Amino acid sequence: MIKKVYDKSILFVFLLLVLVLGGYMEAFTKEPERIKIFNAVTSQIEEVERTYKTEAEWKKILTPEQYNVTRLKGTEKPFSGHCAIPKKGKEGLFQCVCCGTDLFLIEKEFESGTGWPSFWEPVSELNIKTQADNSFGMHRVEVLCSRCDAHLGHVFDDGPLPTGKRYCINSAALKFAEIKKPKKEKLEKATFAAGCFWGVEAAFAQVKGVVKTRVGFTGGKLNSPSYKDVCTDKTGHAEAVELEYDPSVISYEKLLDIFWNIHDPTTLNRQGPDVGSQYRSVIFYHAPGQEKAAQLSKRQLEKSGKFKRPITTEIVPAGEFYKAEDYHQRYYEKRGLKPTCRIP
Repeated sequence: MIKKVYDKSILFVFLLLVLVLGGYMEAFTKEPERIKIFNAVTSQIEEVERTYKTEAEWKKILTPEQYNVTRLKGTEKPFSGHCAIPKKGKEGLFQCVCCGTDLFLIEKEFESGTGWPSFWEPVSELNIKTQADNSFGMHRVEVLCSRCDAHLGHVFDDGPLPTGKRYCINSAALKFAEIKKPKKEKLEKATFAAGCFWGVEAAFAQVKGVVKTRVGFTGGKLNSPSYKDVCTDKTGHAEAVELEYDPSVISYEKLLDIFWNIHDPTTLNRQGPDVGSQYRSVIFYHAPGQEKAAQLSKRQLEKSGKFKRPITTEIVPAGEFYKAEDYHQRYYEKRGLKPTCRIP
């Protein structure tokens, strides 16, 4: 009888060890969770591993105040200003102090008078997440870092246009990183209109050698038009994308090839469901060499027989380019959406 009990005890201990060791092995062999994050420097969406650390590990790399704010959901004193504020004229962004994820561009900061850094828009909706916070008898919306779950602050609906949001963020949760841009003398400009500028920008932004893009309006008669103005189809402007590219990496001729392939150049004042002169197909050239290349490219395409209908694309000199409202810039990337214009 004693032997049977003893044998059962050994069996129980053995099974317990198997379960415990199995859990440890699963933890070691399990693939780390990966999430999508928007890189504000490269303007690309990247897949990265989520950041996990023990409380002891966080305490080693964070100051007591940073730990209290980001890991214990504390709030720093207003006007304390512990985050290093950049010198005037510098371009950069604020990153998560815990994991380095890009959070807010410096140009999206505004003075709210609250004593905490305030921003009207994050770098991307991919990089932050929100959740209800009903602590202290109040209903608020908490803002956290998507990658490491660091508590950043709260978001309120009393900010400036165009978002109307105020991201009230603890400075202890942020660190500043300067953005160094490529030297201007090596870059050239190109401007194209090929329908809705959201998709056109997203297509060119993924091209190697294109270092900067911005969407806006050009080719019309109204000074400083808004998106609402252009949508009336009365200003004469086209929705366009102005880009800066490195000619040592990609030629203007290659950019023209991409332009022809991401839209239908035979539909006058229309691309798919979008109808109006603002959606017309145009190549705005910045130099005689670009005009010559564009004309040649158009003639070759006409002779190729690829399209049964005549090509309606205009080739005209580049004029004043009016940048569109900020919420139009990098529209798809900021929201983690797939571009509608695809490069073959």
